[in-house]
Amino acid sequence: MTFQRARTEEQREIRRKAILDMASTMLDEMPVAAVTLNELSRRVGLAKPNVLRYFESREAVLLELLDHLLGEWLAELAGELAAGIDGNRPMAERAAVLAEILSRSLSGRMVMCDLFGAQSGVLEHNVSVEVVARYKRASLDRLATMTALIREHLPELGENATLFSLQTMLTAGALPAYSTPPPSLRAAYQAEPDLARLHLDPKDYLTQALTATLLGVLPRP
Repeated sequence: MTFQRARTEEQREIRRKAILDMASTMLDEMPVAAVTLNELSRRVGLAKPNVLRYFESREAVLLELLDHLLGEWLAELAGELAAGIDGNRPMAERAAVLAEILSRSLSGRMVMCDLFGAQSGVLEHNVSVEVVARYKRASLDRLATMTALIREHLPELGENATLFSLQTMLTAGALPAYSTPPPSLRAAYQAEPDLARLHLDPKDYLTQALTATLLGVLPRP
């Protein structure tokens, strides 16, 4: 892929989207730590200085990608929750279905979870105050959207819906590091099958963790 010089806002937006799309493609192949600006530039067909015209750093690219992925996920989650939860069912049943839907949805989005897990320790470094402040404002909007979705289907949570939303994302963000073991660890699991009990299945673990969290924050009968 090669580009001529962008001269209009529309052309600049096309370049930005191409960079974000390529970063997303790379994350399907490798962890966040392996994504470099040099390789991203090469794959997208732009010189590194030209990529830096659109994003000030690798971390800025990944922060914006994370925000895009969160927005897409929340839009899909709204439909999944509406289709899967019967508001007339008892609180405990709705909570169980909610945990199941969230777990299934998040475990199918490991790139987003990996980025979220890298947010504070990696992505929020090497970026300007302007970039990180813009991302944090967007994050607060995403959190508010998620909280409203949770509260819509489980109003009994009340103010705890915000806490549950935060705990859900923190749990999901920690999961990729444990659910995708490196080659040496996979070999160890094969050599000693008992060790594989430490290998986490994303969906099963999330279902258990989110159900336990919900039980902890739901009001007692």
